[in-house]
Amino acid sequence: MKISVKWLGDYVALPPSVDELARKLTAAGLEIEGQESPAEGLRGVVVAQIKESVQHPNADKLSVTKIDAGGDALIQVVCGAKNYKVGDKVPLATVGTKLPNGMEIKQAALRGVDSSGMLCSSKELGLSEESNGLLILSPDLKPGTPIAQALGLDDVVLEVNVTPNRPDALSHLGVAREVGVVTGAALKLPQPKPVESGSPASEKVKVRVESPERCPRYAARVVENVTIKPSPQWMQERLKACGVRAINNVVDVTNYVNLEYGQPLHAFDLDKLSGQELVVRTAAKGEKLTTLDGKARTLDVDDLVICDKERPQALAGVMGGGDSEVTEKTTRLVLESANFAGAGVRRTAKRYALHTEASHRFERGADLDAVVPAIDRAAQLIAELSGGTVAPGRVEVYPAEKPRRQVTLRFARVEKVLGVAVPEVEVRRILAALGFEQVSEGAGQATYEVPRARVDVEREEDLLEEVARVFGYDNIPAKLPRGLASLAPEPANSEAERRLRHALAGAGLDEVVNYSFVAPKSLEVLGLKEQPVALLNPLSVEQSVMRTSLLPGLLENLSRSVRHQVESVSLYETGRAYFRDAQGGQGTRPAAREVNRVAGLVWGLRGGERSWTQKDARADFYDAKGAVEALLAALRVEGVTWSLGGPSAYHPRASAEVKLADGTVLGHVGELHPKVVKALGLPEGVFVFELDTEPLYAASRLVPEYRALPKFPAVLRDLAVLVPVELETGAVRKVILEVGGALVEDALVFDVYTGKQIPEGKKNLAFALRYRASDRTLTDVEVNEAHKRIVSEVDQRLGASLRA
Repeated sequence: MKISVKWLGDYVALPPSVDELARKLTAAGLEIEGQESPAEGLRGVVVAQIKESVQHPNADKLSVTKIDAGGDALIQVVCGAKNYKVGDKVPLATVGTKLPNGMEIKQAALRGVDSSGMLCSSKELGLSEESNGLLILSPDLKPGTPIAQALGLDDVVLEVNVTPNRPDALSHLGVAREVGVVTGAALKLPQPKPVESGSPASEKVKVRVESPERCPRYAARVVENVTIKPSPQWMQERLKACGVRAINNVVDVTNYVNLEYGQPLHAFDLDKLSGQELVVRTAAKGEKLTTLDGKARTLDVDDLVICDKERPQALAGVMGGGDSEVTEKTTRLVLESANFAGAGVRRTAKRYALHTEASHRFERGADLDAVVPAIDRAAQLIAELSGGTVAPGRVEVYPAEKPRRQVTLRFARVEKVLGVAVPEVEVRRILAALGFEQVSEGAGQATYEVPRARVDVEREEDLLEEVARVFGYDNIPAKLPRGLASLAPEPANSEAERRLRHALAGAGLDEVVNYSFVAPKSLEVLGLKEQPVALLNPLSVEQSVMRTSLLPGLLENLSRSVRHQVESVSLYETGRAYFRDAQGGQGTRPAAREVNRVAGLVWGLRGGERSWTQKDARADFYDAKGAVEALLAALRVEGVTWSLGGPSAYHPRASAEVKLADGTVLGHVGELHPKVVKALGLPEGVFVFELDTEPLYAASRLVPEYRALPKFPAVLRDLAVLVPVELETGAVRKVILEVGGALVEDALVFDVYTGKQIPEGKKNLAFALRYRASDRTLTDVEVNEAHKRIVSEVDQRLGASLRA
């Protein structure tokens, strides 16, 4: 929010410098993100008086003037404007000045006549969007006075970052209160007392609130005999400093009071209201309203609207309607000052994509107690600036006054929570300065009534926070927490996860972190049938459900990379997948069942770049399988088996199910099915894997076990068998190890062959068997007998035959 330092000074004595003010406010929690000085762009522009003006000898449209700029001699300036007379005071941009529009003023000769500067319009000074000649200044100004000082632009504008929980600081009075608290200066509040005359306002307009739960307070005032015209320069400049465009004296006053009090206001043309009545209700189905931005809108039944006797005239708390807009012909006004429930305003503003100064404040929580002083202040200013008369009294609907919250503070808790002793008298001063009124007192404690503007204060800890920020976080010493005997241990699987990450990084995969929210279509295309958990308020359709797999995010990463002409992609992600839970959300049970997973993707050139040793070699199934094997090795998970097949999203020719030794399924690895590739618009040859990490970590052995070196030699034998093509190699190896028992130390496949000399439908598997006994040297007889048993069992169980 933009805050004018000069305006702020109307309500509280300020520190000597703007920098000190900014530092104090930032330390108190109102961060100053930047400073602007309008006078900087007007440096070198001064008040000048036209002493003489004659026709240019060589140009019909130019004049040659003699100017008094406060110096010893008059200055000659060539001018093209015609809206001045001798004796007028106007802005002069002296030689060397750089105007806000970028123009640099130089000594020049215009059609043969020297000109030392330029007389300026309001547009050239950046004070208005249009102008019809020179800016004519007040005759009371002294020549040579800097124009910024003459026009009241010698101001500094602070950009204040007001957090959503502090709507009380969305106004100059709110920030002024903060200044008074941190400096000890007294706050000077406006005391609006509009001069009233004529018949009562209640005889001129009626107010009815049909939705009191969404409009707990509504006040209206009537101002008659107004003259619509531009507002005075001082008000326009203050509005402009805060980023608000000046329109006319009535609309400008409503904006001015909003910036002053933080209470949004609206002005209706009373003569345009049917029945001279205002009704606050929800919209009927199909009702229409043309808002002040000129757009015709079909209203929702959830919208709260301000209506006359016949139709809606404004979206409550968001924007007014064009039918009752204040125009140059307006003579009678109804001023509205109300409090609207934030949730309803937020829904309406989001529904129509209308984020306004009013909705910004109501969404965060406006002050119920600001309704009356704000409307009185607006009525007084409008009467002063438009010559209008204020009808006596307010028409107010306040059916049930909301009691203020009360919070008890135990003074001993201040030091216990903050870690520093704050004198009780200082605690009381801080809270009183912030507007917290003490209503009762007990032994070592006091109960305070919370101002309605402070919607963020609900409990004792909130009062302690107020004390801390005003006392100064810098005054709280840095200390280690007391009673901390030892650091908390790392979570059980931290080391396992660390090793998993290192293994995948070593395999050439880069880690990504994707949103847990995905589009339903991205799950459906992978054939994931389980109904995902839907979000109640999604950011978009593309992020409307919780993911049941990590693959959609990785595939989107691949798609984006391919669009940027990347030739190789190797990624992995660790995270959670979310599944529906019938008992979810009951008690402390999470709303969804969460499963920790790791997933990876490889595609494109192997190794990430072209190489003369393996020109244009593409990543394949074994690159993805190798990454999984790398993480299994890093976690020392043994006995893993690979079985042909996988979910429908995988290509049947190149996919495998990964199982632990006890049969627990870890996940799958394989090539993405062509139908999935086509549906997602991806290139061919995408290989992925996805594993559950909880059983994976449970099976890991992070601490290596010592194994003595063998004392006796091994005996090596080869075994070549013919088996059906569809038989998995792991099944043969399993039988070999089972029958060989303690004598077979290992069995490794070193060749798989199909082709000539191999019957159709068969394949040749060649294993290297290593025999060894732990207590003796094996004899040939023992090895031969064990080898025969293995050959026999492989034949009987699997239909394999020994290849000659």
